Amino acid sequence: MEISAIYHRPDSEMAYLVNEDLFQIRLRTKHNDLKKVELLYGDPYGTKVNEKDQSEWEHNVLGMERKFQSEYHDYWIANIKVPTNRLQYAFRLVGNNGNEYLYDDRKVVKYTDEAVQKLTCFRMPYLHQIDRIKTPDWVKKTVWYQIFPERFANGDPQNDPQGTLPWGSEAPTRENFFGGDLRGITQKLDYLKDLGINGIYLCPIFTASSNHKYDTIDYFNIDPSFGTKEDFKELVDQAHARGMRVMLDAVFNHMGDFSMQWQDVVKNGEKSHFANWFHIKKFPVSYKKTKNNEFATDITYEVFANTPHMPKINTANPEVIDYLLNIATYWIKQFDIDAWRLDVANEIDHHFWQKFYQATHAIKPDFYVVGEVWHSAQEWVGHDEFDAAMNYPYTESLIQGTVSQEITLKEMVSMLNEQLMLYRDQTNQVMLNSLDTHDTIRLLRLCKENKDLARQALTLMFLQPGSPCIYYGTEVGMTGGFDPDNRRCMIWDSPQQDQKMYQFIQKLIAFRRENSQLLSKGEIRWLKVDDVHKVIEIERQLNGQKVRGIFNFGQDRIAVDGVDSPILNQNFEDGHLQPQGLIIYKN
Repeated sequence: MEISAIYHRPDSEMAYLVNEDLFQIRLRTKHNDLKKVELLYGDPYGTKVNEKDQSEWEHNVLGMERKFQSEYHDYWIANIKVPTNRLQYAFRLVGNNGNEYLYDDRKVVKYTDEAVQKLTCFRMPYLHQIDRIKTPDWVKKTVWYQIFPERFANGDPQNDPQGTLPWGSEAPTRENFFGGDLRGITQKLDYLKDLGINGIYLCPIFTASSNHKYDTIDYFNIDPSFGTKEDFKELVDQAHARGMRVMLDAVFNHMGDFSMQWQDVVKNGEKSHFANWFHIKKFPVSYKKTKNNEFATDITYEVFANTPHMPKINTANPEVIDYLLNIATYWIKQFDIDAWRLDVANEIDHHFWQKFYQATHAIKPDFYVVGEVWHSAQEWVGHDEFDAAMNYPYTESLIQGTVSQEITLKEMVSMLNEQLMLYRDQTNQVMLNSLDTHDTIRLLRLCKENKDLARQALTLMFLQPGSPCIYYGTEVGMTGGFDPDNRRCMIWDSPQQDQKMYQFIQKLIAFRRENSQLLSKGEIRWLKVDDVHKVIEIERQLNGQKVRGIFNFGQDRIAVDGVDSPILNQNFEDGHLQPQGLIIYKN
């Protein structure tokens, strides 16, 4: 037995309240190293008169299940009820060779009855419901649609900025404009409803000089080229009337260099009232230009990346905190938005995000906060900062295993399982899953324009826990490379739209929404991971209800038995999955 591989941490994603009644305990061990694990648990006080009583420890014994496996680890899980809200516990480990050990808070020792009575157990002194991670239930039922407003639809030509180009007449650049606005989105709400969308995620809509709007000038106003506050109120009200939630994008890591605050710093230097609103190393603020407008050298202040036009905000400044929290709550109070997506969230201090979470949830207890974190987000989702993160590590693993096939299917499943074990169940259920966004190559381009492959990848994502998100235009076959090519104008001309893709994604969204509880909360079982034939079979189950998916990423024809009425399928004929085929069915 590999003793050094055994790992548990109390009061974390490895020991936490799942709901009001259920407490989950996880243990990590070396892959295929143990044949059995038992949880020894009980009240730390039992029936003892006082804590110093040295009589026999009263405890229960429960076999733990090996629920998840990866290339290096096995994860054992037990769910228990703790009627007294106090808990101490340890683990009995049985190796493949029959050796038995006890693992507690301080040591690993050979298993004996005497050793059980001398355990220094892991402790959960009291299970407080207020400390339980609670995520909004509505997100588990939501399929999001991400919109880059400048490129979605032009509903009011009167607010077009100077130099606006005819819709889709040129390739997108970082400088050109095509006139997309809020009225255009409102006019297309019925289109989104017909698609099945019930959550709209908008890239920034506040006053900014760029077409992407991540260089905010004024957080309290809508960019004039997008419309007015009245237009936005109409959009939110009309979306809500159709059962759709609305999520806005907030850029609190940095401001645009045309903001009033930064311009005052440029003008007045260290005498500016806003000098401490930013991270300035030397006055006067300056930088050296390069041929790339987004890149500069010798910058005397901290910025996002190396972009001199996005000075970094000092979110530890109390005045700044108040300012940003007023923004966060203003759009909830005045316009009833349902969620914030937080840009560059991992570069802002935890102290600020804790205040942000409290302020937003004080207004709407079921408000949704999702942070842009491209790596492990454990430190944000476990401490009432974010409800979830953009689940890039998870969805990138899906892409690498199925689309680019740069890793094997077994490696993909291993990585997915490791990612799931980073977070509590209730967090996994609301992570934001996207295969492409405004920051990435479009899915169809990743698939080398192979739409069968794109549909396979999307379907596999929709079978995962988390809230799925479609990037605008994917449903009609839009493609594109890196930014800014991934921000092309939405295709509205029906003959240019891929109706087969649209109808498939429409059915996929309907399937997800009809089975939202099963697909967000259900157990995951990988029934087959075959790297020889490149076939995956996955099952989701909850309370006896089961859904299975089979995917053929290889070149062989695969027999599938006993499926009469598939929910969704592609390249499935006469009981066989053809290459790039998929089938979803209830078992």
